[in-house]
Amino acid sequence: MFTQVQAQNASTALNNVLNGYFGVKNALITGKATTVNSKARDLLTALKEVKADELSAEQKTLWTKYADKLEFDSRHISESSDIAHQREHFANLSKNMLEVVKGFKANSATVYEQYCPMKKVTWLSETATIKNPYFGNQMPNCGKTTATIAPSK
Repeated sequence: MFTQVQAQNASTALNNVLNGYFGVKNALITGKATTVNSKARDLLTALKEVKADELSAEQKTLWTKYADKLEFDSRHISESSDIAHQREHFANLSKNMLEVVKGFKANSATVYEQYCPMKKVTWLSETATIKNPYFGNQMPNCGKTTATIAPSK
């Protein structure tokens, strides 16, 4: 039986992963690969702290589908010193993270799905303000919010 404590633990774990993701996104905006490395390592730590046995059956199925993909891209981002390569992996990370956030329905704050028409990729943001992680300082305002994911209750 899935308990209230397990639901809280799952929500906390997802929000830690989401905050780790935002750290990577914000570091990419700065264009500093070493900062991105560090934030990706933080994200990897948060990913490993998600305990599948504390998830509901539906969440466990979703997590099993995406956990390895999230870890793969996070690891590559953490090991690369090439900002362009980091951004390539961030595109896949963002696509998979969006599916997890939408499926878990456990985010504690509003999440904005944003889209870069130049790269034709999305990312998640904790703010409605566009700060494009794919172009950083070159085109920081390129993009638009395409969806808003309300916080869970």
